[in-house]
Amino acid sequence: MVDKRMSIIEHLEELRRRIIISVIAICVGASICYAYWEPLLKVITKPLGNHKLFYHTVMEPFVGRFRVAIFAGIFLAFPIILYQVLVFIAPALKGKEKRFLYPTLGLMIILFVCGVVFGYHFVLPVGVNWLISQGGGMLEAVLSFDKYIAFASLFLLAFGIGFETPVLILLLVKLGAVTPQGLRRQWRVAYIVILFIAAIITPDWSPVTMGLMALPMIALYELSILLARVI
Repeated sequence: MVDKRMSIIEHLEELRRRIIISVIAICVGASICYAYWEPLLKVITKPLGNHKLFYHTVMEPFVGRFRVAIFAGIFLAFPIILYQVLVFIAPALKGKEKRFLYPTLGLMIILFVCGVVFGYHFVLPVGVNWLISQGGGMLEAVLSFDKYIAFASLFLLAFGIGFETPVLILLLVKLGAVTPQGLRRQWRVAYIVILFIAAIITPDWSPVTMGLMALPMIALYELSILLARVI
């Protein structure tokens, strides 16, 4: 009984260590990005086109600059965060399964980058313009610097995480929770779940951005079934 309690304590201690390393990685990344916040701001505001950002309080420029650094630090530290997660669950894996640890890490990083790039180039500009157009020409957009940074950063982060769908499905198949045949039979349920997830993780909850996020996730779902059959 004592040994079991000790193993749980050690497990929690390991979790704490992995979280601390991830937080340090984010802080280091944010510190680097804070020094280069101006070029980062130009990149993240490019989807706005001719629309300009404004601030309404004395603290907002600092808070907005801090948000740029923090979110950019998260993106920069994401490979380290993923590595900490995989290393934490590695003791629960068998020897044969551990061989796929680093290929899985590489695949997850590639999918995350693809999701962020896809969201930035194809979805964020469309989503922003559609939302602004809802004023119908009767309202003039005065966009808050701080709020736009939070919106765009969460938006891109959601796309990066959403593109991890294939890894999640392959993991469920590997654990025996689902089968490729079962996934094919339950495609209607899966599509509804994807639409529900897309509605939750898109910050604006608009049907346009939700649809633009759901479509690649559905394509990745279908690709995951094919990969699961092969594997």
